[in-house]
Amino acid sequence: MQRITIEERDDWKTQAENLGFNFHTMYGAAYWDETACYRFSLQQVEEHIEDPSAEIERMCFDVVNRAVENEEIMEKLAIPEFFWDYIRASWLSRERNLYGRLDLSYDGTGPAKLLEYNADTPTSLYESSAFQWVWLEQAIEREIIPPACDQFNSIHETMVKALGSLELNGRLHLASCKGSTEDEGTVRYIEECAVQAGIETAFLNMEDIGIDANGHFTDVDDMGIATLFKLYPWEWMMTDEFGKSIPGSGVTFIEPAWKSVLSNKGLLPLLWEMFEGHPNLLPAYFADDPRASDLTGGYVRKPLFSREGSNIEMVRPGEEPLVVEGPYGAEGFIVQALHALPVFEENHTVIGSWLVASQPCGMGIREDNSPITKDSSRFLPHVILD
Repeated sequence: MQRITIEERDDWKTQAENLGFNFHTMYGAAYWDETACYRFSLQQVEEHIEDPSAEIERMCFDVVNRAVENEEIMEKLAIPEFFWDYIRASWLSRERNLYGRLDLSYDGTGPAKLLEYNADTPTSLYESSAFQWVWLEQAIEREIIPPACDQFNSIHETMVKALGSLELNGRLHLASCKGSTEDEGTVRYIEECAVQAGIETAFLNMEDIGIDANGHFTDVDDMGIATLFKLYPWEWMMTDEFGKSIPGSGVTFIEPAWKSVLSNKGLLPLLWEMFEGHPNLLPAYFADDPRASDLTGGYVRKPLFSREGSNIEMVRPGEEPLVVEGPYGAEGFIVQALHALPVFEENHTVIGSWLVASQPCGMGIREDNSPITKDSSRFLPHVILD
C-alpha cells in the first residue's frame, strides 16, 4: 500500500459539476482530491479487505440474531422499547438490506481493524462508485497512471443488480433531509441506480412525508408510500413525532429496522464479546463496563449514536486528548482500544469497505490531517497494481 503523488485532471471540477457531484469542495477546501492516489496489490485487496469484510458482515448477523432476542442488549443499545418487537419482526422476516460501509484501519501489512460500521446511512457512495471509476478510466487514457491499473470497484453494477432483485411492489420513494447537498447527492445516485434497474422512482424530502387518516405514509402528491429508501438514521426516526406511526405504516424501509442494531456503536462491544480476539476486531466495551479500564494503551470514546466523527474523544498515552465537539452522547458511550490510523505523508488514512446486499464490492479512501476522520476529510482514489 502506497500513497503516490500524481497529476490531477485539469477539467475534473467541470466534469464533477456536469455529473451532479456538487459537493466536490466543502468548507472552502477540496473534498475530492486526485493530486494523489493509493496503490494496493491484488492480494492486499482480496485477502486483507474483501474477505475480512465478508466475514465481519457474517459476524454482524450473529450479533443481530442475538440482540433481537435479548432485552438487556436492546436496553444497552438505547433502542426505545416500543420498537423492539418491530425490529425483531424485521429481522425474522428477513427484510432485505441494501448497503453499508465498514470503516477499517489498514496500512498494507497486517489485519485490517474494524473501527465502526456505517450500516444505515453511509455517504461517500457516489464518489466511491461512479466518480472514482471515471477517474480511473480517464487517468489511464491520459497516461496519468499505468495502463495495467485496476480498481476494487464493482459498486455500481452490484447496486443496480441488488435493487432489481428487491422485486418492489410499485414505486420506490427515496428521501433525504432538506439542505444537505451531500445527502441528496447520495440519494440521487441511488435513485439513478434504481432507474437503471427498471424501477419507477420518486424523490422527496423527509420533511415532506405525510401520514394519512389510516396511518399510512404519503408523499407530496398524497400518494401512498409502499417502499422508502431513507438517508435518515433509524435512531432519529424512532424519536421523531411520526415515529410511533412507523410499525403500522405498512412501509417497507430501506435500510430495514434491524439495521438499527448494526448502525449503533454498541455493535463494537457486542462483536468483541462474541468474537474476542478476532484479528479484525479491536477490544471494545460499553463505557460503564469495569473492563473498560483495561484499555491502558489508549482508547477512543464514542457515542452510541453519532455522525461524521462528532463527540469522539481520543485518549492517547502521554498526549493531550483529542475531542471533536457535537450534539451526540445523551444515550451513552462505548470505549474502543486505540488503534491509530496509518499515516502517509502526514495524512491519517481510513479505508471504507463497501457492501451491497452484504457482498463486499468496492472501497473508498478518506484522509485527514487529524487522527479523527470527519465530514471534511478528503476523498482520494485508489488503484490495484501488482
